Amino acid sequence: MYSRRRTTTLGTSNFKLQTLGTATVNMKVDLDHIAVILVKPQIPENIGAAARAMNNMGLSRLVLIEPKNCDPCRMLKTATGSSNALIEKMEIYHDLREALAPYHYLIGTTARTGSLRPTTARPQLLVQKLVSVSQNNLIGILFGPEDRGLSNDQLRHCHTVVTIPTASFSSLNLAQAVMIICYEIFLGTSERPAEVMPRLANSFELEGMYDHLKNVLLKIGFINPQNPEHWIGNIRRFLSRFPLRAREVRIIRGVCRQIDWYTSQGENRGKGKEG
Repeated sequence: MYSRRRTTTLGTSNFKLQTLGTATVNMKVDLDHIAVILVKPQIPENIGAAARAMNNMGLSRLVLIEPKNCDPCRMLKTATGSSNALIEKMEIYHDLREALAPYHYLIGTTARTGSLRPTTARPQLLVQKLVSVSQNNLIGILFGPEDRGLSNDQLRHCHTVVTIPTASFSSLNLAQAVMIICYEIFLGTSERPAEVMPRLANSFELEGMYDHLKNVLLKIGFINPQNPEHWIGNIRRFLSRFPLRAREVRIIRGVCRQIDWYTSQGENRGKGKEG
């Protein structure tokens, strides 16, 4: 009934790249390059209602990561009509990193703010960015489980974090949050001048780079081995301010390889003297 792994519809086989460099042209958000990603959703009816909200606003790519309950009857009950097609073709993953691997730009949603989860945009301010980014890149918008939202560990994969403004009570139903974000994105389907953004490094490339950085920085004693993720989190936030291209990721990994090689040479020389 629905896909359990990545399909060609969410891959790059039908992914048409713009070749306009950084020219400013009239363009609109490309909804075909945007996926709604529900992380550990718990209630099937909320999944169906989220699919309906997406369909209302012209989005069709739904991804679930570690859903607690995927009862199709309960999901279809709230999806209804043509929204059922989103349920039938949605993808299900059981590993966050694998699910996010093909995406070039990731947006996390949260009602909680703090030093470890800085909010950089409200929904309406995000759209202008997505007009540019969506031309050449796959975009994923992450929503957390109903009872606690996205964790700091899940948000660290995101380039930016968005918060929906509310009054004193900030907790929104999952499908309500999906509808608000999708509505703001839909408003971006009217043409406006924007600068074309080239292809960015995808999550698979970025996570490989961060793993490489962590190992090298641990080796040279730059980060505390007692809590390496805290220090790498700071580096993530710094580099996320300037979305990296694949070529830039390769340069950073090249520097890491050179540092790794140099320190290995020093270790070998030390062992030679001892001998």
